[in-house]
Amino acid sequence: MTEYYDLGFAKVEIKDDFLKNTIAEGFLVKPEHNKLLLEFVKKYFNNKPFVYISNRINSYSVDPTVYHETTKIDNLIGIAVVSKNHRQRKLTELESKCFQKRIKYFTDISRALEWKNELLEKNIDF
Repeated sequence: MTEYYDLGFAKVEIKDDFLKNTIAEGFLVKPEHNKLLLEFVKKYFNNKPFVYISNRINSYSVDPTVYHETTKIDNLIGIAVVSKNHRQRKLTELESKCFQKRIKYFTDISRALEWKNELLEKNIDF
């Protein structure tokens, strides 16, 4: 299964065990955007463990309180941040202080997908 959504401010790709999100340039992600994420989680993952892949090819901002709400998604076992911009590594470290689950920085999607597979095989935090 692969589903694609263009939400205007984000492009979402959903596979069996992950959701990849690419946020538009200059957008500010706020807690109310978690409602959309929750709708996707309920529809496609329904208590099945999954990983969120943040494909950060654009520059945008995230309200840190978003992570507090995202942590409450029980079947979300981790977030992979993918970016070739190495400043994102430091941002990911800061974000990890707000997010109570696994979050890791990668420079390419293929390594993020390998990590996703490792997490799912171990079924960590689920």
